[in-house]
Amino acid sequence: MRKIKTIIVATRNEGKMNEFRQALKDLFEKIYFLPELPFFDDLKEDETSYVSNAMKKARKVGERFGIPSIADDSGLEVDFLGGRPGVTSSRYGKNDEERIGRLLTELEGLPWDERTAKFRAYLALYLPEPERYYVFYGDLKGIIGFEKRGEYGFGFDPVFFVPSIGKYLSELDTHEKNRISHRGKALMALKEFLRSL
Repeated sequence: MRKIKTIIVATRNEGKMNEFRQALKDLFEKIYFLPELPFFDDLKEDETSYVSNAMKKARKVGERFGIPSIADDSGLEVDFLGGRPGVTSSRYGKNDEERIGRLLTELEGLPWDERTAKFRAYLALYLPEPERYYVFYGDLKGIIGFEKRGEYGFGFDPVFFVPSIGKYLSELDTHEKNRISHRGKALMALKEFLRSL
């Protein structure tokens, strides 16, 4: 397999773009993101699994431009909620504020040691001609706090406390977050694979 020089990251999420750009800047000659391309389809995450969502997005963009592409799907799984919101995390509300508000309301009155949760991330690499996929995984265990903290991050980061470092994800800059986060771990696995080509 030849070395991949150009890649498309199938996201319009500014926070994710920053994380991908930081993690992959030394691997490719050119990294494209959806806002830079004439791509206007809505990449809905309406599949029933993280992997299916990631593969669907990567394939749709990769086929459109005939270039290798990557896409991720990730979610927050709260033990007390039976693993919700899970694969529907991005649909848990209209925006981050609403999603966090709903989560904190559902956990209201629950003690600290019962607020355990996990982030999961699945990253799909799509290669055209011949068509093939590779999937990479990362996770991160933590606790859902009682209120928002920190000024970085996006999504549920402001309420996700990481006991191993004693900080909330939103208290970490992009470089620090990529070292420990679920998506950062999936990206590291992707990088190891690409460097082996």
